[in-house]
Amino acid sequence: MAYRSLKNVPIYRKALELCTMSREIASYVTFNKDLVRLYESKSLRDIIANSILTDAILIPQKIAQVEHSNCTNERLEHISFINIIIRNINSYCLGLEKAGVKETEYINLLRAEIKSFRKSFKKWRIQHL
Repeated sequence: MAYRSLKNVPIYRKALELCTMSREIASYVTFNKDLVRLYESKSLRDIIANSILTDAILIPQKIAQVEHSNCTNERLEHISFINIIIRNINSYCLGLEKAGVKETEYINLLRAEIKSFRKSFKKWRIQHL
C-alpha cells in the first residue's frame, strides 16, 4: 500500500474533529476540570468522560496504523478495534445521561458526530479490506 499523508485522509481529519468534540464535552460534563487527571477521580461522570477521551484519542491512531500497514490481517484488527471504540463511545453517552448530565443536547451532538463518523468509516473500511 502506498504511503499517503494522513492530512489528506478525510476519515483521519474527521477522527480528529471527533477528538476535539469529545474533549470539549468531557470538559463540560466533568466535575474535575483537569482533564489530564480525570483517571484519578472517583466520580462516575469523570470516569465516563475519561473513557470518552481515551477512546476518541485512539481512533486517529488506529486509522494511521491501518493507512500505513501492508498486512491485511493487521488492518482488519485495527478496523475491528475502531468499530468497538465507536460502540463504546455511544455507550458512554448513555452512561452520562444515567449519571445525571442535564444538558443532553451536548451528548446528542456527540452522538450525531459519531453517527456521521461511522458513515464515513464504513466507506473507508471497504477500501482497506
